[in-house]
Amino acid sequence: MSNVVQYNAEENYALIKITNGKVNAISHEVIEELNACLDKAEQEERVVIITGQDGILSGGYDLKVMTQSAEAAKELVTKGSKLSLRLLSFPYPVIMACGGHAVAKGAFLLLSADYRLGAEGEFKIGLNEVMIGMTMHNAGIEIAKGKLAPVFFERSVNNAEMYSPEDAVQAGFLDKVVPQKYVLNTAVKVAQLFGKINKTAHKNTKLKVRKELLASLEKAIEQDISEELSFNA
Repeated sequence: MSNVVQYNAEENYALIKITNGKVNAISHEVIEELNACLDKAEQEERVVIITGQDGILSGGYDLKVMTQSAEAAKELVTKGSKLSLRLLSFPYPVIMACGGHAVAKGAFLLLSADYRLGAEGEFKIGLNEVMIGMTMHNAGIEIAKGKLAPVFFERSVNNAEMYSPEDAVQAGFLDKVVPQKYVLNTAVKVAQLFGKINKTAHKNTKLKVRKELLASLEKAIEQDISEELSFNA
């Protein structure tokens, strides 16, 4: 693997860590490496823990790419949406260990997992696309609609409202908040518990539960490909 994503196999789980600069930007390389790590974890039939650096899971897509051209932005967003689709349908449990901020695509990574841990502290979690001039893409709307608490859906998508980790639990971005130094250790404990789940039953049940979301997300991705992405940074 490259220096932007690391893969470590530990017991029954795989730890995948994103380390791409100060804000852990989601670039083409990061997405490609994440997919390669997921390929490996799937072959090894491992529970997956995805984490970032201390203080941040990710601040979103690489702005250098997003501001390069409409075509470049659309290509990156499409790859990111397909990554979320893969995570939501991944045959083994996926845990996000968020040790700080999770913004834009970083927050969508949270919404794409089976279990999400956050860190106590002055951190912000949410979808700031509208704030930075991006009209929310169809795939993003479907993911948010499928995973956020209904009362927070429009506040998050339309108004770009950002949340503290505690409020992010209520909104639906996180499942549990712990002191920052315990985020990864707690994720490991959760992974060990998830490792006892019957693999086939988990996979089949997940696909049943998310059948409508996965179908709507696939359709939304195709719709986004056919439309122009509006991003006015």
